[in-house]
This record gives sequence, C-alpha cells and structure tokens, in this order.
Amino acid sequence: MRALISVYDKGGVEELARGLDELGWELVASGGTAHFLAEHGLPLVPVEKLTEVPELLGGRVKTLHPRIHAAILARRDVADDLAGLEAHEIEPFDLVCVNLYPFEQVARRFGVREEEAVEMIDIGGPSMLRAAAKNFAHCVPVCRRERYGQVLAQLRATSEVSAELRRELAAEAFATTAAYEAAIAEWFSDRESFPPTIARAFTKVQDLPYGENPHQRAAYYAEAGARRHLLSRVEQLHGRELSLINLYDLSAAVMLLREFTLPACVIVKHANPCGVAVSGSIQEAYERALTADPLSAFGMVCALNRPVPAGLGRRLAERFADVLYAPAYEAAALEALRVKPETRILMDTERRAVTPGEKDYKRVLGGLLVQDRDWDVEDREGMEVVCGAPSEAAWGDLLFAWRVCKHVTSNAIVIAKDLRTIGIGGGQTSRVDAVRIAVAKAQTHGHDLHGAALASDAFFPFSDGPEEALLAGVSAIIQPGGSKRDDEVIAAVADAGAAMVFTGRRHFRH
Repeated sequence: MRALISVYDKGGVEELARGLDELGWELVASGGTAHFLAEHGLPLVPVEKLTEVPELLGGRVKTLHPRIHAAILARRDVADDLAGLEAHEIEPFDLVCVNLYPFEQVARRFGVREEEAVEMIDIGGPSMLRAAAKNFAHCVPVCRRERYGQVLAQLRATSEVSAELRRELAAEAFATTAAYEAAIAEWFSDRESFPPTIARAFTKVQDLPYGENPHQRAAYYAEAGARRHLLSRVEQLHGRELSLINLYDLSAAVMLLREFTLPACVIVKHANPCGVAVSGSIQEAYERALTADPLSAFGMVCALNRPVPAGLGRRLAERFADVLYAPAYEAAALEALRVKPETRILMDTERRAVTPGEKDYKRVLGGLLVQDRDWDVEDREGMEVVCGAPSEAAWGDLLFAWRVCKHVTSNAIVIAKDLRTIGIGGGQTSRVDAVRIAVAKAQTHGHDLHGAALASDAFFPFSDGPEEALLAGVSAIIQPGGSKRDDEVIAAVADAGAAMVFTGRRHFRH
C-alpha cells in the first residue's frame, strides 16, 4: 500500500505518517513535507524520485506530473488503467493526504502585497486532492487533520477504509477545493460589487438542535473570509444549545444595538424589536426597554451594550429570557442568572462594528437575492422639516425612532418617547394598520402618547395613518416623503399643530 503526503499545515501529519509506516505502507512526500517527515526519522520516497524532475519555478511545480496523477487516478477494476500503469512502471497510490496553502489567511492580512497573495494560490494541492476524491473508490482522499485518527483506526482494524468513510472524505475534499477557489475568486473580484458569478463558501460553526420547527434539521455556518460573524468571539456561559430562531433573533438584536453608543437595551421577539431604550445607565436602559412592551418580552432575546452588574443580573433573572447578550457580566450577576437553567447567556468580548462591503443575501426558490446591507442612516442635517418646528427633545425622539424603525419588518411604525419605544407595529400589509397596532400597543401598556414621536419606514400614501397617530397624541412624525399625496399628509399634520420631517430615503426591511 502506498500513500502520497503533501501538506502545508504539518499538524498531526507525523502521527498519520508513522501510523501508516507501522502498517507497512510506503510513504511518498513532496518538498517541505518530505523534509519534515525525514527530520522525524520516517522513511519516505521524495516525489522527484518518481517524476525524475526536480522542483521547478521556485517550487511552483512539484507534483504536476503524469506519474503522480496517473498513480492517483488509476482504477483498479479497469484493465486498461492497470495496463497503462504497468507499461510506464507506475505504482498506484492508495491514499492521498493534502492540505492547501493558506491563501485566505495571507490575502486578508492588512497591507499584504498582491504578489504575496498570488504565491499562496495552490495549484498542485487542489489538483491532487480533486483527483483522489474523483477516484475515492480506489484512493482515499484526506484533507482534514481531524480525520487522521479515524482513517488510521479503520486501517488498523480491518486494513481497509470503508466505502462510507471514503465517500465522506471525497465530499470534504471537493467542498475544501470549492471553498478555496471561492475565496480566490472573491479576492480577484473584490473591486466588482456584483460580479457575474458569485462564489461564496461557508464553514460550519456548529450544529443546531432544530430549525424553525422541531422536525427541521439545522446548522449555523459562517461565511469564509468574513472578519467577524454572529458568534465570533462570543462565549456561551450558560444555558441550552442555541437554536436557529435564537440566532436569527440575536442577529436582529445585535444589528439594532450597533445603532447606539449610549447605554442601550434591545429586546427582540421573532426578529423584531419589541422594546428599545437608551439611557444614562445600562440598568435604566433595560428597565425602560422592558416596560415598553412587557407582555411581548416573555421569552425574549435581550441584548445590552454594557457589562451587566449584579443588580441588573438579579432583575434579568426575574424574567423568562431565551437569550441574554452582553459584553461582560459581574460574578454576582452570573450567579443570579444561572438559576434559570434554560437561559442562554452569551458574552461578546468584541466591540461590534460595521463590516464594510458586506452583502445581504436572501434565499428565494432556486436562487439568491443579493443587495448591499442597509448600514447607513440619515442624520439631522440632511433632513427637511416640512411643517411645524420640532423641539430638541422631539428631535432626539425622532432620530431614535428612525434608527429603530430601520430594523422593524415592513410596513414598520415606531412610536418613541423620551428615547424609548412605547409602541411598535411591524410586518403589516397596510401602513395604517401598522399605525393602529403601534398606538394600541402603547395604550395597552399605559404609555402616554402626548408629545410622542412616530417614525415610518416608508412614506404615508394617505393621510389616514398620520391622523390615527395624531388623534392619539403623537406630536412629531418622521418619514421619507415622496408620496403623490404628500401635500395632503403635510396639511393633515400641520392642521393638527404637529411637526413632520422628511428624510428623503426609505428603509424597508423584508
């Protein structure tokens, strides 16, 4: 039996090679791998002895040779393949162990020169790996060090690698080369926002207990090459496994939390905020966000942008929460929170920031919709006051509500007062219905709407929506404008003695 070993990452390869040697396998290795194994006292045949050609072009060409690829691709049950090997005195390979140059790690380094990145594009490695994966029935392809022990265990037990494991290894090999090529393609096309072909690779972070429903399987994948992802530098300190819905809600909460630099609390249910507040302290931010809509907060995902002190930990423990997310927790806070066995407590040690150029993907039947992420939000200087004159306090509530509104499912209405939400209506097919829901939410929980601000993610097509809010006591409205009936809407707001601001840009979230 014969193995070809050619790896950039030498971790674990000595153990694999030694195990194969002890089983009586002949080892063939290339370049640096051959030197590494020889230094560890393992007998081997250098690749150049088989090809009778030394490394060329500074190591760019080592294994690209018919004597290598014929030995990998030969089918043992095809007479012509065996005759070809015999005619050219080529011995077949039974196992190929390859891992690839670290293109992605090098290309993502700050200040890396283009020629440095190009030299990390592996040619021979993917070729050998794909060849072995194609011929998996006769040649075992191994590309992950986590598999070394499993392969050796089967060889020691039965002198064979099972057909099932061979197929798994072949799938891993093709997935590895596909992801590798995708990273290279992305690097070359980084100047093109929407290239003709999108090649993206995703790496599994963890299996999930179930999907949207218990009968659906699920896993969480991170995009290869992303500088950060939802769970990067996030440690789960307590609680059950994170589910798909937990992660979806957490993403919504984190995205909204990024809008604020003051101490802020975001409470999310079903990917929509139900309570948001900023304040002078994180304790007060939580209390105000919770009382915005305490009924909806049952089973909440609660995200905070400041460490959780002991007192807040005890208050949080009084509620049923699916997920808690914060940059840190005092020991006494954790002690109080761990009383709830099911609550997932997450600590994020990384200050979240916008990832420039990140795209938003939406899966549709048989395809993918791709757009720029809606990161930016308008500031006061670029807005137009179309009637009334908002006070400074009203401006604060308008801008706060506008930021929150961007993260509510359309049609979206957010009513805010004193820098907290008091009523949110989202996901409605009629904008006036969204207003009615937001007003009803506020009234149900005893909030005083007089002097409140309202944000609408898109223009009001008729005056009925603003009129519902104005009758309830709202005194300032912020919306994109741009309706054919803007004049009617402006007149209705002006007649009520209220103020209205046009932002000039909408923020649908579907």
